[in-house]
Amino acid sequence: MDQRPRTPQVPEASDATLLDVPETLGSGMPKWVPRVILIAILSVAAALGAWQVVIKLRDLLIWLMIALFLSFALEPGVNWLQQRGWRRGLATAVLLFGLFVLGTVLVASMIPLVIQQVRDLIDNVPTYLDTVSEYSQRWFDYEISSDKIVEQLRGVDVSLADYARNLAGNLLGVGAAILGAVFQLFTIGLFTFYLVADGPRLRRTVCSILPPARQREVLWAWDVAIEKTGGYLYSRLLLAVVSGVASFIAMTVLDVPFALPLALWTGLLSQFIPVVGTYIAAAVPLLVALLNEPVSALILAIYFAVYQQVENYLLSPRITARTMQLHPAVAFAAAIAGGSLMGAIGAFLALPAAAIVQAGLSTYLKRHEVLDDELTRSAVEPQPEPT
Repeated sequence: MDQRPRTPQVPEASDATLLDVPETLGSGMPKWVPRVILIAILSVAAALGAWQVVIKLRDLLIWLMIALFLSFALEPGVNWLQQRGWRRGLATAVLLFGLFVLGTVLVASMIPLVIQQVRDLIDNVPTYLDTVSEYSQRWFDYEISSDKIVEQLRGVDVSLADYARNLAGNLLGVGAAILGAVFQLFTIGLFTFYLVADGPRLRRTVCSILPPARQREVLWAWDVAIEKTGGYLYSRLLLAVVSGVASFIAMTVLDVPFALPLALWTGLLSQFIPVVGTYIAAAVPLLVALLNEPVSALILAIYFAVYQQVENYLLSPRITARTMQLHPAVAFAAAIAGGSLMGAIGAFLALPAAAIVQAGLSTYLKRHEVLDDELTRSAVEPQPEPT
């Protein structure tokens, strides 16, 4: 009998066993990895290229956005004229020309007034400083001398003179800036004209590449944008006119200096800056009235408080009932975001944009019944009595 130890025999691998071995054992990375890496690199390169294009065309995109919102605001008026037999292009041209003439007349009439009022204000600065000094010395035991302030302002005079000489020597740059502003206004007006005059054709072109269900959504969104933007602009302008006229009458009766520019300031800022616009608008007239006559400032403050309540509970609900219903916090956040992105124009356009987004979300979001809880119960609701 053979006593030698036997060597264990390894069974030969069959073809089926070899097929079960992964392909990656000794054949490098999977075949799909280079393809994924290439797609990722190309995607990042495309994104960076698109971002550079957006940066280069930033001004053009801003002009297009302004023109789009202007077209939303003008289209209700153009539709109203078209229903009365006007051709759409002629109605658009008339409204744009009327808007241009109104803005030109307003600016042209305000420039001499503002120059005269600023000149009078500068002439009255020593009187105002003496008044402030009298009250500061009486209340805080601190004297504000107009002579010292004038002495400190002499250096500013020299700087302003140097700046004026430099400005006079750079008339070419000033002229280029004016021409650039005129070109921007012309470009925005041209885009606005085509967006309004060819609005139906543009919407047909957009809808022609979409299925019927998507077409209904696009047309609904377009209609909401026109309704919200036009309603916002017209309602704010009407409230600004009412606020400005009432403020002018009040400041004229109280003999507050610079009543007209202060009334324009109050009307525009109180309506087109959300939440804090009312307080910013009232601060400047109150300061001028305080420097002129403290009793008039007190009466003017009472007027602003009373008028704000009348506007909040009587005028604004009736004028803006069918336009925009934005929560003050949403309006304030939208204005800050728009101002951060596009400056003053962005802050102005942010409110109708927020109203359009809110209308879209309210349509597609499904609402549910809210549970009755202390965290969801309003403070004015009666509390259930314990049993």
